[in-house]
Amino acid sequence: MKLATLRNGTRDGQLVVVSRDLKWAMPVPSIAPTLQVALDDWPRISPLLHEACDHLTEGHANGALPFDQKAALAPLPRAHHWVDGSAYVNHVELVRKARNADMPPSFWTDPLVYQGGSDDFIPPTADVPVPSEDYGIDLEGELAVITDDVPMLTAVDEAAGHIKLIMLVNDWSLRNLIPAELAKGFGFYQSKPATSFAPCAITPDELGAAWRGCKVHLPLVSHINGKLFGRPNAGVDMTFDFAQLIAHVTRTRRLGAGAVIGSGTVSNYDRSSGSSCLAETRALEQIADGKSTTPFLRFGDRVRIEMFGHDGASLFGAIDQQVIAAVARSTGG
Repeated sequence: MKLATLRNGTRDGQLVVVSRDLKWAMPVPSIAPTLQVALDDWPRISPLLHEACDHLTEGHANGALPFDQKAALAPLPRAHHWVDGSAYVNHVELVRKARNADMPPSFWTDPLVYQGGSDDFIPPTADVPVPSEDYGIDLEGELAVITDDVPMLTAVDEAAGHIKLIMLVNDWSLRNLIPAELAKGFGFYQSKPATSFAPCAITPDELGAAWRGCKVHLPLVSHINGKLFGRPNAGVDMTFDFAQLIAHVTRTRRLGAGAVIGSGTVSNYDRSSGSSCLAETRALEQIADGKSTTPFLRFGDRVRIEMFGHDGASLFGAIDQQVIAAVARSTGG
Protein backbone atom coordinates (compact mmCIF):
# COMPACT_ATOMS: atom_id res chain seq x y z
CA MET A 1 0.00 0.00 0.00
CA LYS A 2 1.18 3.49 -0.90
CA LEU A 3 -0.17 6.57 0.86
CA ALA A 4 0.40 10.27 0.21
CA THR A 5 -0.90 13.62 1.37
CA LEU A 6 -2.07 16.26 -1.11
CA ARG A 7 -2.42 19.97 -0.53
CA ASN A 8 -5.95 21.09 0.28
CA GLY A 9 -5.37 24.39 2.06
CA THR A 10 -5.00 22.89 5.54
CA ARG A 11 -1.85 22.18 7.54
CA ASP A 12 -2.27 18.41 7.43
CA GLY A 13 -3.51 18.05 3.86
CA GLN A 14 -5.71 15.31 2.45
CA LEU A 15 -4.83 11.63 2.67
CA VAL A 16 -4.91 9.70 -0.61
CA VAL A 17 -4.14 6.14 -1.58
CA VAL A 18 -1.74 5.87 -4.53
CA SER A 19 -1.52 3.19 -7.20
CA ARG A 20 1.60 1.04 -7.18
CA ASP A 21 2.79 2.62 -10.44
CA LEU A 22 2.40 6.11 -8.89
CA LYS A 23 0.08 7.18 -11.71
CA TRP A 24 -3.20 7.48 -9.82
CA ALA A 25 -4.41 8.77 -6.46
CA MET A 26 -7.75 8.65 -4.72
CA PRO A 27 -8.93 10.66 -1.69
CA VAL A 28 -10.42 8.54 1.07
CA PRO A 29 -12.24 11.02 3.35
CA SER A 30 -14.78 8.43 4.43
CA ILE A 31 -11.94 6.27 5.76
CA ALA A 32 -9.52 8.89 7.15
CA PRO A 33 -9.07 12.57 6.25
CA THR A 34 -5.35 12.61 7.16
CA LEU A 35 -2.55 10.13 7.66
CA GLN A 36 -2.31 10.98 11.35
CA VAL A 37 -5.99 10.12 11.83
CA ALA A 38 -5.34 6.79 10.12
CA LEU A 39 -2.33 6.05 12.34
CA ASP A 40 -4.28 6.89 15.48
CA ASP A 41 -6.71 4.05 14.66
CA TRP A 42 -4.45 1.87 12.50
CA PRO A 43 -5.81 -1.62 13.33
CA ARG A 44 -9.27 -0.61 12.13
CA ILE A 45 -8.38 1.79 9.34
CA SER A 46 -5.43 0.08 7.62
CA PRO A 47 -7.50 -2.81 6.17
CA LEU A 48 -9.89 -0.25 4.66
CA LEU A 49 -6.98 1.66 3.14
CA HIS A 50 -5.49 -1.57 1.76
CA GLU A 51 -8.82 -2.39 0.12
CA ALA A 52 -9.06 1.09 -1.41
CA CYS A 53 -5.49 0.86 -2.69
CA ASP A 54 -6.15 -2.52 -4.28
CA HIS A 55 -9.23 -1.18 -6.04
CA LEU A 56 -7.25 1.80 -7.31
CA THR A 57 -4.40 -0.34 -8.61
CA GLU A 58 -6.86 -2.66 -10.33
CA GLY A 59 -8.61 0.28 -12.00
CA HIS A 60 -11.92 -0.22 -10.18
CA ALA A 61 -11.94 2.92 -8.03
CA ASN A 62 -14.33 5.81 -8.58
CA GLY A 63 -12.95 9.28 -7.96
CA ALA A 64 -9.38 8.49 -8.99
CA LEU A 65 -7.26 11.34 -10.31
CA PRO A 66 -3.75 11.54 -11.80
CA PHE A 67 -1.17 11.57 -9.02
CA ASP A 68 0.76 14.85 -9.18
CA GLN A 69 3.89 14.58 -7.04
CA LYS A 70 4.26 18.37 -7.17
CA ALA A 71 0.94 18.66 -5.33
CA ALA A 72 2.11 16.38 -2.53
CA LEU A 73 3.10 17.44 0.94
CA ALA A 74 5.30 15.22 3.09
CA PRO A 75 3.28 12.06 3.86
CA LEU A 76 3.05 13.40 7.41
CA PRO A 77 3.23 17.18 6.92
CA ARG A 78 3.92 17.46 10.63
CA ALA A 79 4.47 14.74 13.20
CA HIS A 80 4.30 14.47 16.95
CA HIS A 81 7.79 12.97 17.13
CA TRP A 82 10.83 12.81 14.80
CA VAL A 83 13.97 11.08 15.98
CA ASP A 84 16.89 10.42 13.66
CA GLY A 85 19.57 7.82 14.21
CA SER A 86 23.03 7.20 12.86
CA ALA A 87 22.63 3.53 12.06
CA TYR A 88 25.47 3.31 9.52
CA VAL A 89 28.35 3.44 11.97
CA ASN A 90 30.96 3.11 9.22
CA HIS A 91 29.87 6.61 8.17
CA VAL A 92 30.44 7.97 11.68
CA GLU A 93 33.81 6.22 11.84
CA LEU A 94 34.89 7.73 8.52
CA VAL A 95 33.89 11.30 9.37
CA ARG A 96 35.65 11.11 12.73
CA LYS A 97 38.75 9.64 11.13
CA ALA A 98 38.92 12.60 8.73
CA ARG A 99 39.28 14.97 11.68
CA ASN A 100 41.64 12.66 13.58
CA ALA A 101 39.08 11.90 16.27
CA ASP A 102 38.88 8.49 17.90
CA MET A 103 35.54 6.73 17.92
CA PRO A 104 34.35 5.31 21.25
CA PRO A 105 33.78 1.54 21.06
CA SER A 106 30.27 2.08 22.47
CA PHE A 107 29.18 3.58 19.14
CA TRP A 108 29.08 0.02 17.75
CA THR A 109 26.68 -1.18 20.45
CA ASP A 110 24.70 1.88 21.56
CA PRO A 111 22.94 3.83 18.77
CA LEU A 112 23.35 7.56 18.30
CA VAL A 113 20.07 9.45 17.95
CA TYR A 114 18.84 13.02 18.13
CA GLN A 115 15.33 14.46 18.27
CA GLY A 116 14.65 16.85 15.40
CA GLY A 117 11.97 19.37 14.54
CA SER A 118 8.77 17.69 13.39
CA ASP A 119 6.35 20.60 13.08
CA ASP A 120 7.38 21.64 9.56
CA PHE A 121 8.41 18.83 7.23
CA ILE A 122 9.26 20.02 3.69
CA PRO A 123 7.17 18.81 0.71
CA PRO A 124 9.06 16.59 -1.76
CA THR A 125 9.36 19.13 -4.60
CA ALA A 126 9.38 22.38 -2.61
CA ASP A 127 12.34 24.75 -2.68
CA VAL A 128 14.59 24.49 0.37
CA PRO A 129 15.44 27.92 1.83
CA VAL A 130 18.76 28.38 3.66
CA PRO A 131 19.98 31.71 5.11
CA SER A 132 23.59 31.43 3.89
CA GLU A 133 25.78 29.32 1.63
CA ASP A 134 28.49 29.71 4.27
CA TYR A 135 26.59 27.35 6.57
CA GLY A 136 27.83 24.30 4.62
CA ILE A 137 24.62 23.03 3.01
CA ASP A 138 24.52 19.24 2.73
CA LEU A 139 22.06 16.54 1.75
CA GLU A 140 21.59 13.39 3.84
CA GLY A 141 19.79 10.59 2.01
CA GLU A 142 18.19 8.10 4.37
CA LEU A 143 15.11 6.05 5.16
CA ALA A 144 12.62 6.32 7.99
CA VAL A 145 9.79 4.29 9.47
CA ILE A 146 6.50 5.41 11.00
CA THR A 147 5.25 3.54 14.05
CA ASP A 148 1.98 3.00 15.83
CA ASP A 149 1.85 3.42 19.62
CA VAL A 150 5.00 1.84 21.04
CA PRO A 151 5.25 1.13 24.80
CA MET A 152 8.24 2.05 26.89
CA LEU A 153 10.82 -0.76 27.18
CA THR A 154 9.79 -2.41 23.92
CA ALA A 155 12.14 -5.30 23.17
CA VAL A 156 13.87 -5.64 19.81
CA ASP A 157 11.92 -8.78 18.88
CA GLU A 158 8.65 -6.91 19.49
CA ALA A 159 9.63 -3.64 17.83
CA ALA A 160 9.27 -4.87 14.24
CA GLY A 161 5.51 -5.27 14.70
CA HIS A 162 5.22 -1.56 15.41
CA ILE A 163 6.63 -0.52 12.02
CA LYS A 164 3.65 0.48 9.88
CA LEU A 165 5.08 2.59 7.07
CA ILE A 166 8.43 3.40 5.46
CA MET A 167 9.51 6.74 3.98
CA LEU A 168 12.40 8.24 2.02
CA VAL A 169 14.18 11.19 3.63
CA ASN A 170 16.58 14.04 2.98
CA ASP A 171 17.65 15.14 6.44
CA TRP A 172 19.33 18.40 5.45
CA SER A 173 22.40 19.45 7.44
CA LEU A 174 24.28 22.72 7.79
CA ARG A 175 27.74 21.27 8.35
CA ASN A 176 29.59 24.45 9.27
CA LEU A 177 27.20 25.12 12.16
CA ILE A 178 27.54 21.65 13.67
CA PRO A 179 30.95 21.92 15.43
CA ALA A 180 30.03 24.97 17.51
CA GLU A 181 26.67 23.49 18.50
CA LEU A 182 28.13 20.14 19.53
CA ALA A 183 30.89 21.93 21.47
CA LYS A 184 28.17 23.34 23.73
CA GLY A 185 27.38 19.77 24.79
CA PHE A 186 23.66 20.09 24.13
CA GLY A 187 23.17 18.72 20.61
CA PHE A 188 21.89 19.92 17.23
CA TYR A 189 19.42 22.69 16.60
CA GLN A 190 20.33 25.44 14.11
CA SER A 191 22.51 23.01 12.18
CA LYS A 192 19.54 20.70 11.50
CA PRO A 193 16.88 22.62 9.52
CA ALA A 194 13.54 21.21 8.37
CA THR A 195 13.59 17.72 6.87
CA SER A 196 12.27 16.64 3.45
CA PHE A 197 10.34 13.48 2.57
CA ALA A 198 9.44 11.74 -0.69
CA PRO A 199 5.74 11.83 -1.70
CA CYS A 200 4.68 8.34 -0.62
CA ALA A 201 4.80 6.39 2.60
CA ILE A 202 4.60 2.67 1.87
CA THR A 203 3.83 -0.45 3.85
CA PRO A 204 6.72 -2.92 4.23
CA ASP A 205 5.00 -5.51 2.01
CA GLU A 206 5.44 -3.15 -0.97
CA LEU A 207 9.17 -3.95 -0.80
CA GLY A 208 8.73 -7.72 -1.08
CA ALA A 209 11.98 -9.59 -0.42
CA ALA A 210 13.87 -6.28 -0.16
CA TRP A 211 12.38 -5.79 3.31
CA ARG A 212 14.10 -8.24 5.62
CA GLY A 213 15.73 -7.97 9.01
CA CYS A 214 13.98 -4.60 9.43
CA LYS A 215 16.22 -3.16 6.71
CA VAL A 216 15.57 -2.04 3.13
CA HIS A 217 17.94 -3.98 0.87
CA LEU A 218 17.93 -1.62 -2.12
CA PRO A 219 20.19 1.17 -3.41
CA LEU A 220 19.38 4.74 -2.40
CA VAL A 221 19.99 6.85 -5.51
CA SER A 222 21.05 10.51 -5.20
CA HIS A 223 21.71 13.05 -7.94
CA ILE A 224 23.11 16.57 -7.62
CA ASN A 225 22.34 18.88 -10.54
CA GLY A 226 21.42 15.88 -12.67
CA LYS A 227 24.69 14.03 -12.03
CA LEU A 228 24.70 10.71 -10.16
CA PHE A 229 26.17 11.27 -6.71
CA GLY A 230 25.67 7.91 -5.02
CA ARG A 231 23.69 4.68 -4.86
CA PRO A 232 24.79 2.84 -1.70
CA ASN A 233 22.63 -0.11 -0.67
CA ALA A 234 20.54 0.73 2.39
CA GLY A 235 20.50 -2.87 3.58
CA VAL A 236 24.30 -3.22 3.62
CA ASP A 237 26.44 -2.04 6.56
CA MET A 238 23.42 -0.87 8.58
CA THR A 239 24.76 -1.56 12.06
CA PHE A 240 21.43 -0.98 13.83
CA ASP A 241 18.24 -2.04 12.09
CA PHE A 242 14.95 -0.20 12.62
CA ALA A 243 13.78 -2.61 15.33
CA GLN A 244 16.96 -1.94 17.27
CA LEU A 245 16.50 1.80 16.87
CA ILE A 246 12.93 1.58 18.16
CA ALA A 247 14.03 -0.49 21.15
CA HIS A 248 16.72 2.09 21.89
CA VAL A 249 14.46 5.14 21.78
CA THR A 250 11.77 3.48 23.93
CA ARG A 251 14.20 2.67 26.73
CA THR A 252 12.92 5.61 28.78
CA ARG A 253 9.80 6.82 26.95
CA ARG A 254 6.93 5.57 24.85
CA LEU A 255 6.22 6.58 21.26
CA GLY A 256 2.87 7.86 20.07
CA ALA A 257 1.26 6.73 16.84
CA GLY A 258 2.86 8.61 13.96
CA ALA A 259 6.36 8.74 15.45
CA VAL A 260 9.02 8.89 12.73
CA ILE A 261 12.35 7.08 13.20
CA GLY A 262 15.17 7.85 10.76
CA SER A 263 18.11 5.65 9.82
CA GLY A 264 20.74 8.34 9.38
CA THR A 265 22.86 8.73 6.26
CA VAL A 266 22.96 5.56 4.17
CA SER A 267 26.58 4.52 3.75
CA ASN A 268 28.55 1.48 2.56
CA TYR A 269 32.12 0.41 3.24
CA ASP A 270 32.34 -0.17 -0.51
CA ARG A 271 32.85 3.44 -1.55
CA SER A 272 32.49 2.61 -5.26
CA SER A 273 28.73 3.10 -4.87
CA GLY A 274 29.23 6.74 -3.90
CA SER A 275 27.78 8.49 -0.89
CA SER A 276 24.51 9.91 0.41
CA CYS A 277 26.00 13.12 1.80
CA LEU A 278 28.77 15.52 0.84
CA ALA A 279 30.39 15.29 4.27
CA GLU A 280 31.33 11.68 3.53
CA THR A 281 32.83 12.59 0.16
CA ARG A 282 34.79 15.39 1.77
CA ALA A 283 36.00 13.06 4.55
CA LEU A 284 37.32 10.59 1.98
CA GLU A 285 39.18 13.43 0.23
CA GLN A 286 40.63 14.63 3.52
CA ILE A 287 41.93 11.17 4.38
CA ALA A 288 43.37 10.54 0.91
CA ASP A 289 44.76 13.98 0.01
CA GLY A 290 44.92 15.94 3.25
CA LYS A 291 42.22 18.35 2.11
CA SER A 292 38.61 18.41 0.95
CA THR A 293 37.89 19.76 -2.51
CA THR A 294 34.22 18.92 -3.11
CA PRO A 295 32.15 21.99 -2.20
CA PHE A 296 28.96 21.99 -0.22
CA LEU A 297 25.74 22.93 -1.99
CA ARG A 298 25.11 26.41 -3.36
CA PHE A 299 21.92 28.35 -4.06
CA GLY A 300 20.42 27.05 -7.27
CA ASP A 301 21.73 23.50 -6.81
CA ARG A 302 19.17 20.73 -7.21
CA VAL A 303 19.10 17.47 -5.26
CA ARG A 304 17.10 14.39 -6.29
CA ILE A 305 16.79 11.30 -4.10
CA GLU A 306 14.86 8.19 -5.12
CA MET A 307 14.69 4.44 -4.58
CA PHE A 308 13.71 1.84 -7.16
CA GLY A 309 12.40 -1.68 -6.78
CA HIS A 310 13.90 -4.72 -8.46
CA ASP A 311 11.52 -4.05 -11.37
CA GLY A 312 12.96 -0.56 -11.85
CA ALA A 313 9.82 1.22 -10.64
CA SER A 314 10.08 4.16 -8.25
CA LEU A 315 8.88 3.08 -4.82
CA PHE A 316 8.30 6.33 -2.95
CA GLY A 317 8.37 8.90 -5.73
CA ALA A 318 11.23 11.39 -5.73
CA ILE A 319 12.55 14.10 -3.48
CA ASP A 320 13.48 16.68 -6.13
CA GLN A 321 14.35 20.08 -4.66
CA GLN A 322 16.32 23.24 -5.32
CA VAL A 323 18.27 25.06 -2.63
CA ILE A 324 17.40 28.77 -2.49
CA ALA A 325 18.31 31.78 -0.37
CA ALA A 326 16.01 32.26 2.62
CA VAL A 327 14.28 35.60 2.90
CA ALA A 328 13.30 37.03 6.28
CA ARG A 329 9.54 37.46 6.51
CA SER A 330 7.58 39.53 8.99
CA THR A 331 4.54 37.96 10.62
CA GLY A 332 3.00 41.36 11.25
CA GLY A 333 1.72 42.41 14.63
